Amino acid sequence: MGEQVYRLTLPPEAKGERLDVFLASQLSMTRSRLQRLIKQEFVHVEGQPVRSAHRLNGGETVTIRVPPPAPLIAQPEDIPLKIIYEDEHLIVVDKPRGMVVHPAAGHHSGTLVNALLAHCDLKGINDRLRPGIVHRLDKDTTGILVVAKDERTHLALAQQIKDRTVQRSYLALVHGVPTPREGIITTRIGRHPIKRKRMAVLAEGGRIAITRYRVDEVLQARYSLLTVWLETGRTHQIRVHMEYIGHPVLGDPIYGRRGDKLPGQALHAARLGFTHPATGQYMEFASDPPADFQALLASLRVK
Repeated sequence: MGEQVYRLTLPPEAKGERLDVFLASQLSMTRSRLQRLIKQEFVHVEGQPVRSAHRLNGGETVTIRVPPPAPLIAQPEDIPLKIIYEDEHLIVVDKPRGMVVHPAAGHHSGTLVNALLAHCDLKGINDRLRPGIVHRLDKDTTGILVVAKDERTHLALAQQIKDRTVQRSYLALVHGVPTPREGIITTRIGRHPIKRKRMAVLAEGGRIAITRYRVDEVLQARYSLLTVWLETGRTHQIRVHMEYIGHPVLGDPIYGRRGDKLPGQALHAARLGFTHPATGQYMEFASDPPADFQALLASLRVK
């Protein structure tokens, strides 16, 4: 996408308005984004650069140039990895809390992909930002991920996920005790119609999402330890479904309850099973929850 250019002739009612405030009300850009463009002199009023606080007279011509985004390519970074298994075709890692899986807006470095590129060759697999990635975990969800090292392995693992033959189970600490104590949640999940950073259960649209759960332990003060299995893999699926049934994950900053003073959601990808694309052998891997999860669980067991 090349440079975009907007030209506006301001209406009389713009008189007295700040430039940045008025433009934000007219264009699909945030005020902070417009302020950066103004500071970089990509915004001209009657052919001249001005400040964000410039007061308009009404009737002026404003030109806004939006430069094309710089190409984003994941770069290798020397970041420690906890490797559970590795061979020439794939690698299974235990992702820590706070690590984003692949580069995206706001997270250009420090991701799992950056660490993997420094450890092994993933070039040419999938794309420049998500080489080898076949499934993801949220930033503050810990646990097991498998990453492909070659295109054939990547395609085969992606097909297993599509066919729902990959076994994925999580441990979750939630508010309350779900009823029944074992169940299946089947809904449609899509982008929240208003809060665009959230996902939501939708009456129409979205995609089918299926989650199985089992209450493993009822804890003091009405909390529960659950094992949760993913039948599908929608964005934020477990977190959305737990909120939907009235038992949000402890510490969830988006779908949880106020007052949870935790570093992130108490959700851990504990087991992962799949058929190795090269050998045809079924493989299963397990990971213990991190220390903060285990400390929280121990505190909730105290009578």
